[in-house]
Amino acid sequence: MAEAQTQNETCRKLPHLLSSFVDTFVDFSVGGGLFLSPPKANPAPNLESPLQTRHPSPDRLIAVGDIHGDLEKCKESLRLAGLIDAAGNWSGGSSTVVQVGDVLDRGGEEIKTLYFLERLKRQAEKSGGKVITMNGNHEIMNIDGDFRYITPESLKEFSDWAFWYRVGNSMKNLCSGLVNLAKDPFLGLPSEFKGIRKEFHDGIRARIAALRPKGPISTRFFADNLTVLVMGENVFVHGGLLPNHVSYGLERINEEVRDWINGVRGDLCRDIGRGRNSVVWLRRFSHELAENCDCKALEHVLATIPGAKRMIMGHTIQENGINGACENRAIRIDVGMSKGCINGLPEVLEINKDSGLRVLSSNPLHQYSYASRVIRSRGREGLGLLLEEDRRRIFYGAALSGFKYEPTKSFVLSH
Repeated sequence: MAEAQTQNETCRKLPHLLSSFVDTFVDFSVGGGLFLSPPKANPAPNLESPLQTRHPSPDRLIAVGDIHGDLEKCKESLRLAGLIDAAGNWSGGSSTVVQVGDVLDRGGEEIKTLYFLERLKRQAEKSGGKVITMNGNHEIMNIDGDFRYITPESLKEFSDWAFWYRVGNSMKNLCSGLVNLAKDPFLGLPSEFKGIRKEFHDGIRARIAALRPKGPISTRFFADNLTVLVMGENVFVHGGLLPNHVSYGLERINEEVRDWINGVRGDLCRDIGRGRNSVVWLRRFSHELAENCDCKALEHVLATIPGAKRMIMGHTIQENGINGACENRAIRIDVGMSKGCINGLPEVLEINKDSGLRVLSSNPLHQYSYASRVIRSRGREGLGLLLEEDRRRIFYGAALSGFKYEPTKSFVLSH
């Protein structure tokens, strides 16, 4: 009895230290050997503090397109602009970086990339710089349980995360009842998924647990992302904005996405996250042929956002590199750099107060200037690799097929 009292007394003195140690240990184990200061234990969604949608224009601004689980290409992009050193640490001084979303899917280093960007945010802040990450359609899809573009390598990464996450909780339970543990994210999830090859079941389950609303990965890395950002003359958005989006409210869009990810909002407005005319899916200003961009609609949208001169978007691969349309009011920066896309050579957009806009490219064939370019888009097999053999024909035969987890069902293929 006395021994138990002594143990409890010790635990009362050390819960925060133990929790911080465990969180750091888990971060190091799943984040590719990166040390991060641990998040607050069991943080409650802060609904009183609005996300900052509008920022002043910095002296130097770098925009990075879709990453899709390719950590090395992400690093190459940042090195182009002198933002990180050979070891991957921040060297960009007071520069500002905006990454326009789609860190998830198509690649096998999604979690490691999230940890890398999170560390850069903290390093940049100490140097007077800033790293801003945004939500793209693939973040929204995964939080919503739509896994049509995941890869076997990514499921291995999420399985590893689940292992270390459970190890961390077991370590915290050494002080049973004295360290507040987050709700078990695996509660209520099935252990098997009809139509999916058995070797992927653990990875699917881990991915759902990590990324669903109120999940440990989704709340930590995506809840405070912006979905729309206005920075000086520049409007950043993954897909695009239409007049109805602006009238709905840019701040409102950001806060509703945050609340949905944090699990305090039941669903997300279709115009924000679903459908071809939503904020993260729109392609009206990023059509493969620049002359097919809806310049009239774009001009109207920009006129309704005070001070805005251009919209900068990802989402649609530009095989010939970053380019501008509509007299450079539409800037398209997704170069398909991920090996899971077209393995494009990294490029970034640089905006300087003094020298204007230019493209920094690792492709020697591309000039450091804008030109409207004819481009083509290419697809990937995605989740078809994970399906049981007799399901692949169904998957590939559906033009809009998706693989979606619904809590009241097993996985379903939906049209």
